[in-house]
Amino acid sequence: MSAICFYFQVHQPYRLRHYTFFDIGRDSFYEDEDANCGILLKVARKCYLPMNALLLKLIRRYEGSFKVSFSISGTALDQFESYAPEVIQSFRELVETGCVELLSETYNHSLSFLYSPEEFREQVALHDERVEALFGVRPRVFRNTELIYNNALAKAVEDMGYDAVLAEGADHVLGWRSPNFLYRPEGCGRLKLMLKNYRLSDDIAFRFSNHEWPEFPLTADKFARWAQAANASGDLINLFMDYETFGEHQWESTGIFAFMEALPEALLATPGFSFLTPSEAAARFEPVASLDVPHFMSWADAERDLTAWLGNDMQHDAIEAVYRLEGRGKATGDPGLLRVWRRLQTSDHFYYMCTKWFSDGDVHSYFNPYGTPYDAYINYMNVIADFELTLDAALPVGQSDKAVAAPGV
Repeated sequence: MSAICFYFQVHQPYRLRHYTFFDIGRDSFYEDEDANCGILLKVARKCYLPMNALLLKLIRRYEGSFKVSFSISGTALDQFESYAPEVIQSFRELVETGCVELLSETYNHSLSFLYSPEEFREQVALHDERVEALFGVRPRVFRNTELIYNNALAKAVEDMGYDAVLAEGADHVLGWRSPNFLYRPEGCGRLKLMLKNYRLSDDIAFRFSNHEWPEFPLTADKFARWAQAANASGDLINLFMDYETFGEHQWESTGIFAFMEALPEALLATPGFSFLTPSEAAARFEPVASLDVPHFMSWADAERDLTAWLGNDMQHDAIEAVYRLEGRGKATGDPGLLRVWRRLQTSDHFYYMCTKWFSDGDVHSYFNPYGTPYDAYINYMNVIADFELTLDAALPVGQSDKAVAAPGV
């Protein structure tokens, strides 16, 4: 029997307000609350609420045979609670069906594993506690920010007790192998590795509304035929994508909601197909081989590497600046300052500084609230300069900074 595993990433960052050199030392409020609220409400109206309602309808229609999974960043959960608590309630209704699994991740959608293993573990613990408090479940499967992954990440995740980890099915890692099987991460004895089938995932997430795509229009029956062909000799197809695909990246007028409503019937009509959550897939299937991933990969851009966040000197400078503040931030013992520091770790801040062009540049510019990557860098570093002054003023007399390990990239 073959299976389909849907995983959706739900994330919203806290965007920074326009913060100038002249604000440093005078105003320590950094976030653009109007933008954060406005964007959250817009995406809730276009994506989260209608898509959650559709998934709930499909779960009930197919009496539990249709299943999906989510990871929801802590920054998204915080904004739901502040601006749109009805979104949290809609996710609760999905989780209560028993057909929706919630995954673990870093609370602040951060790159903390690359810079501070201690901070990484703390953010993951904070996220799991938040998920359990809101939804009554404890995550058993992990996905790192933007599917950033390597052998060391897998070993850390196994040591933290998770059953499986998600990653990109990158061609340069898989080679001749198929993403449609479970693998054992190199150096792990128990953890299972689930890889994204990026071709089929991207047919929905990126190509669905492209009228120049030779396969346009994509129908549920056509996709089901592709899935059947792709998994003729596999165990499962992992369809991983941003949840904002539905209604935000692909507008309702493209037919994306109608496509998703028709897809379960088309796939369930395919002999031998079923839907599984990641935990169910990890329990049902055994790894077919060990997979060695010594270098970091992600699901971002054509390279599937870290260059979306760490591809230029500005990005390196900015992220090293924020992690240099770890010792001081934690030494203050101030929960509010620690919260600010962790929000400044959110990967989106460094994504905005990316200088890529061509096809990847188009994707980066779509999500970028700044005029240029340089503007994003200057704004962020102005905030860091003020925050550093705030930390110094809050530190106990004689408290020294804590050394921070060099990046592991």
